[in-house]
Amino acid sequence: MPKPSSSLIAPTRKPDASRATRVSTLPMMSELSTPAVTEFDEVLAALRDWQHDKAPLELHPGDLGWACAHGVEKLVSSVRTWSRDGRIVAVGFLDQPDLLRLAVAPDLQRDEATARVLIEDLTTPERGVLPAGAAYLAAANGTLVKELLLAEGWETDDPWTPLSLDLSEPVKDPGLRIEVADSKSAHVWIAVTLAAWEKSKFTMDRWHALAAGPAFADARFLIAYNDQDTPVANIGVWSAGPGKPGLIEPLGTHRDHRHQGHGRAVTLAGAVALRAMGSSSAFVCTQSSLAGAVATYKSAGFTPGAERLDISRSA
Repeated sequence: MPKPSSSLIAPTRKPDASRATRVSTLPMMSELSTPAVTEFDEVLAALRDWQHDKAPLELHPGDLGWACAHGVEKLVSSVRTWSRDGRIVAVGFLDQPDLLRLAVAPDLQRDEATARVLIEDLTTPERGVLPAGAAYLAAANGTLVKELLLAEGWETDDPWTPLSLDLSEPVKDPGLRIEVADSKSAHVWIAVTLAAWEKSKFTMDRWHALAAGPAFADARFLIAYNDQDTPVANIGVWSAGPGKPGLIEPLGTHRDHRHQGHGRAVTLAGAVALRAMGSSSAFVCTQSSLAGAVATYKSAGFTPGAERLDISRSA
């Protein structure tokens, strides 16, 4: 499947205003819509409410917070919500035009009527969710909509490994000097990002857009310095509120300072920050093929969970 863009978000299709809202004719009627910017806080609130340690969802409020680097307006145009009786019951994020990351309210993940409504919308291009032809869906293990789509001919795709760290006890000391990036040190955080990710196009303008986003208050962006006071790694972490799992997004090690344990150290620093914000655990999900990334998180004490398979349909 296509990978999430290293420049944060691939361009997304602007929804046709004539089909921005649709009421399903299936049982348990649900309204599909592209939320307005003024409604974005409600989307974040729903995602925060759905987070829990035993079954982390595919979509965390921090995922949308990080995507705000391209501006809230652009992000919201790539979000789809399904609501019933005024309650948001599912949220989809078009990480790419043909890749939807889907979260369903925990109490409805195995509800067949809800799954059928979602499938009707996902497989009808005119609804403005996924286009015709090749398409990809990322959703948590156990979500019925995935099982039903597989039964209809979709196929399993790339495997991802979720990893988590219990924060009920104090986290090990990172062993490096850690600085919280702010407006004065943002350029340092950005420089490490550019040195860590070859295709990254992160700029100061994107930092300002990120900082203006509604989820930024729940985030901490950290810079790790080595013994020579050189910035060697960075991380972004996002809280979903006290007692909820917090997300790591993103993490990078400067290309000139790899294989020295700095990735492990900055991972621990991120976990310390999440614990200070009241998070119950630190959570991340990475492509299983990235053995180095999986090893880094495991070295910091993270425990891998059951592998998650995305699903896809061919053109």
